[in-house]
Amino acid sequence: MHKKFEKNRAVAPMNKTLAAMFLIAYGAAHAQTGAAAYPTKPVKLVVGFAAGGPTDVVARAFADHASKALGQPFIIDNKPGAGTIIAAQAVASAPADGYTLLFGATNHTMIPALYQGRVKFDAVKSFRPLCTVASSPTVLVVAPSLPVKTLADYQAKARAEPGRVTAGTAGVGSSGHFATEVFARAQSLQLNHVPYKGAAHVVTDLMGGQLDSSFATLGSVLPQIQSGKLRALAVGAPKRSALVPDVPTFAEAGGGNYAADVWYGVLAPAGLPEPVAQALERTAADFAKSESAADKLRGLGMDAESVCGNTFATRVVREAATYSQIAKALDLKAD
Repeated sequence: MHKKFEKNRAVAPMNKTLAAMFLIAYGAAHAQTGAAAYPTKPVKLVVGFAAGGPTDVVARAFADHASKALGQPFIIDNKPGAGTIIAAQAVASAPADGYTLLFGATNHTMIPALYQGRVKFDAVKSFRPLCTVASSPTVLVVAPSLPVKTLADYQAKARAEPGRVTAGTAGVGSSGHFATEVFARAQSLQLNHVPYKGAAHVVTDLMGGQLDSSFATLGSVLPQIQSGKLRALAVGAPKRSALVPDVPTFAEAGGGNYAADVWYGVLAPAGLPEPVAQALERTAADFAKSESAADKLRGLGMDAESVCGNTFATRVVREAATYSQIAKALDLKAD
């Protein structure tokens, strides 16, 4: 009896060890199951522009793909205004659980340049860049009523009437704003910057003749260029776009070594769990690589582009620093 008792006592520690190992294994498996189950409810995709603009259109195409790929609705939440700060703030302050994401564009990296500590978040450190899904060059378009046919005509008119030629953008601090200012300073032009709350309103006023010109993303004005409702003078890319092959580059048109393009992509609050980040990156990359997305993006004047993870994060950091230098040199500040 005594020996049997001693034997049972010897086995007890082993049982505890096995139990502990089981709990660890169960916890790991449970965590993996939870990550694999993401998402288990609808995901909010916040857009810092009004509905109808290029960022919104691409966001909706991505949301449709992500909904099908991940089995839960990806719902667009438009929060326009304040140079996309309202949208960025909403995401920066949201839980880092993958259920509130930012669908942003290049202008996100311009926030540090224009607001310098006046916002409640860090445009770089408060976010985890996941993937870009598209890119688009900048194109200078003018209203049909403006009596110019070429970039040289446009520059001549702007010099003859300093401060009178209007140039609309999607807002103060938008990519179009930087593109406008950089070109104007390089060519010693005085343009009248007119900020809007989104690209769609710019296009409407251009066609209506209330606005003279815009340094716009090709995606936001391609249908109007193709239909003749707007006139494109030059495209800000190293080579001509296959979508508007008759439009010269700025270099070809006498605009110097000027180029500007815009990325569109998905960012999450900093601290996003790695399994969730990987699931979203895979989804975004698959979207950019799909034929349906490529066709959709070409129709919008964009190219599919998939830059993910650390590469995208490095790009965000580099752009933020570059735009801060440009803003300082040009003395650009948001109101």
